[in-house]
Amino acid sequence: MPDFQNKYQHWQIRLHWLTLLLLIIVYSTIELRGFATRGSWQGKTIIVTHFSCGILVFAVMCVRLLLRFRYPAPPVTPPLKQWQHLLSSLAHKLLYLLFLVLPILGVSSRYVRGQQWLVFGIPMPVTDHPDFTLSRQIINWHETLANFGYWLIGLHALAAIAHHFLFRDDTLLRMMPTRRRSSRK
Repeated sequence: MPDFQNKYQHWQIRLHWLTLLLLIIVYSTIELRGFATRGSWQGKTIIVTHFSCGILVFAVMCVRLLLRFRYPAPPVTPPLKQWQHLLSSLAHKLLYLLFLVLPILGVSSRYVRGQQWLVFGIPMPVTDHPDFTLSRQIINWHETLANFGYWLIGLHALAAIAHHFLFRDDTLLRMMPTRRRSSRK
């Protein structure tokens, strides 16, 4: 097994796992909405949580993108084959793009719908000229890309696990949080 000294910056690691937590909430809330009565406080809470965490995903992904430009990915030990590097690069670009575009589509659909919607309980702006057809089209794109997200997240997780157990490199460990060692004895 290689020496696992090459790690992402601690903020990159924290934001990666925060993104996962937010995505679990976003995807869970949209899947659970069907169990709540339409218009009930439970249904409204689920939808507001979906919107709010979706906005947070966008904000966190923007910060992650800036950090990625500032701190490039640490090298993998042992080095990846060229085809692995190309697939990894493509998958990461798709993940960043997907989780920036999905919230933009979600916000756009709500805006052009012209009906009040909330983020963290705060009313968001809407157009004075609603277009339900356009709103429905944007939602269709949003849902299609979100479904693609299930596959992309799964592929990302499987690749990390495969690198750890099959290829025996430090791909997964580069993104794992490190434990703080206690100074007490």
